[in-house]
Amino acid sequence: MTLPATLAGAIAAIVIMALVTYLTRAGGVFIMSRVPIGPRVERFINAMAGSVLVAVITPMAVYGDWGARMALVATLLVMLALQKPLPAITAGIVTAALWRML
Repeated sequence: MTLPATLAGAIAAIVIMALVTYLTRAGGVFIMSRVPIGPRVERFINAMAGSVLVAVITPMAVYGDWGARMALVATLLVMLALQKPLPAITAGIVTAALWRML
């Protein structure tokens, strides 16, 4: 499917993406409302979050530039030191920005 490069095409693309996003989220809630949350399912959900994080970070560490690698190191160090995600994310963003600015 191709959309024309016009205002109508852009609006159609936005509407389609919003609909797919909504259906994905609503579908997850719908499915999980029918699954009993026992210890096994809870362990799966907790492990899945870490797996997704590793799947996102690993290609950036392997194939990314030095700005991305330094951002990962800064994020890791701040997270280990403070145990708070927001300062760690901020440190990573600032490190990547400063590295790429130089």
